Formats: sequence, structure tokens, C-alpha cells
Amino acid sequence: MIEIVFLVEDDPDGGYTATALGQSIFTQADDIETLRVMIRDAVRCHFPDQEKCPKIIQLQNIL
Repeated sequence: MIEIVFLVEDDPDGGYTATALGQSIFTQADDIETLRVMIRDAVRCHFPDQEKCPKIIQLQNIL
């Protein structure tokens, strides 16, 4: 896999959520900067093998 796409949305309780399209990866954070860090961490955890880890993480905003 070369690229993974996340759908970023406002969380009704405040902050933001990010859900990967086509993968079972979900994370949330209070601000966009922290969300970016959380997404990178979640992707690394989901793909522990560096060879299979996506090289590009794309965020699609629905804000």
C-alpha cells in the first residue's frame, strides 16, 4: 500500500475525528496538529511492518 486516506470530521463533543477509508483505523484529538500526530501513530501501530506501511497519509476534510 502506497497511500492511505483519512476522513477528518468535527467531533460533536469538540475536537476532531479521523477515520481511515478501507482500513479499521480511527483516532481523535482536540486540535488538528495533535490529530496529525495521532494519525501517524495509529498508522504505525496498524502497520508494524515498515515494508507494508503506507508512504503517504492523505487527509480529506469534511469541515
